[in-house]
Parts: sequence; structure tokens; C-alpha cells
Amino acid sequence: MSATVAEPVRIRRGSEAHKSLFCRTLLDTFNPYKPAIIDWPALDDEARARLVSLPIWDIAVQTEGRARLNVASYGAVTHDPLLREAIELNAFEEGRHKSVLANMVAAYGIELAPEPQYLTPRDPEWAFMLTGYSECIDSFFAFGLFEAARRSGFFPPALVDTFEPVMQEEARHILFFVNWAAWHRRTMRWWRRPWFELKVLGIWIVLVWERVRVARDVDHGVQDNNFTVTGAKSVSVDVSAADLVDLCLAENHRRMAAYDPRLLRPAAVPAVARLVSRLLRLRS
Repeated sequence: MSATVAEPVRIRRGSEAHKSLFCRTLLDTFNPYKPAIIDWPALDDEARARLVSLPIWDIAVQTEGRARLNVASYGAVTHDPLLREAIELNAFEEGRHKSVLANMVAAYGIELAPEPQYLTPRDPEWAFMLTGYSECIDSFFAFGLFEAARRSGFFPPALVDTFEPVMQEEARHILFFVNWAAWHRRTMRWWRRPWFELKVLGIWIVLVWERVRVARDVDHGVQDNNFTVTGAKSVSVDVSAADLVDLCLAENHRRMAAYDPRLLRPAAVPAVARLVSRLLRLRS
């Protein structure tokens, strides 16, 4: 007689069980790797030239620097002990991503522009949400671009494997954030919700406008502060736009499938991507 696997106990969104699940998921899946001891693989001249030529490294390092400060600022004003511990870990990992990138560019002799001064945000909640929703967009496309670059050989397999822990952490971060947002929305006082929803709307407007502007600037050879848009313009892979969107969807699903099914998944960006994929295929 075959054994049956018990269904996970259902949880209510916004409950203590929900908070415990998304916080413990982040905390319990922590990878204690140290950027300083990463053994960066030797690259041949062609592979190194491709890596050095990408106009994304200043952007990537600065993005992670801002993300660390934005997340840490919200952790500093969070009173719930478990939630604060998880947010502080999130901030630590954002800073570690910056260290990984800084060590990589040093290992391969990539010169960076001087970093700007990172200013503590005046509104920690806005800053945390801005980083969270921004990562929901950027990570979705980064998953697909990372896989496309791996398949095409644009990045050598050894370098892809070295970066994989960073990609795993990005998946954990957006999973944590969307569940925090749902929990926060359900647990705040009713009179705060309209202002919170206005903040969410304002952040989406800022993020969409920023990406439209960045895409336009990159077309004219200008670097800006968005890793994914600039990277998409720079990593040339032999794949149609529709196929690339479908690859992003598949990679997003694969990475999210590794976690407890009771946790919410990012929904807005995949939904828009599915619509875009259908429209692209209707035109082809």
C-alpha cells in the first residue's frame, strides 16, 4: 500500500501563521557563502572581452548599494522581532550582492565609476516598497536573460554557476516581499489602507516611467540605474522577443516552484508578460 502525503495546512493571508511562514522561509533558506572566498573562474580573452564590454556593472553595483540601504532603513523601524530579523537578513543579502559584484569586477579588471553617496531614505516604507516592487520586475526578466545567456554561451558555464546563488537569493527576496505586502495590507489599520494603496500606485507609476526612460536612454548610449533594461539591450541572444518573454515566464515558474505552495507568488509582472507574449505571437 502506497503512502499518502498530507496536504499542507492552509493558512489565512495576513495571519500570524502567514507571517511566520514567509519570514521563516527566508531565514531558513539562507546560504552562508562568503563573497571574499569565491573562486572566480579563469576566462579566455574572448569571454573576458564580452564580460568587460557589458555597460551594466556600475549600474548593478549601485543598484545593490541602494537596495541594501532601502531595506535596512525599513528593518530599523520594524517592531515585530521575527519580521525585523527577516528584513535585516534581506538587507544583508543585498549588501552581499554588492560585494559579489565588486569582487567580480576586480577579479576581471573591470573599471567602475566612483559610487554616489547613498542617502538614508526619508520614508523607509516607501523605500522598502520601491526596492521590493522594482526587484519583482527586474528579477522576472533577469531570470530569463540569465538562462538565455547560459544557453547561448554568452557567459561561460563556470561563471553562470558562480552567480547562481545570487539568482536564488533574488527569487527568495521577491517571494518574501509579495507575501510581506499581502500580510501588511491585511494587518494595518483600516484608515491607513487608502494611503498605502496610493503609495503602491505611485511606486508602479515611478517604476514604469523609469524603465521607459531608461530603455530610451540606452538606445542613445546612456547608462542609467537599471540593470535589467540595460542588460537586455547588451546581452545579444538569438531568440525572438516572444520566445524571450516565454523563457522569462518559464524560469520564473521554475524558481518559484521550489517554495511552499501556500506562499503567494509575484503575479503582476507575469500576468503582463503573458499578455505581451500572446500579442507578440498574434503579430508574428
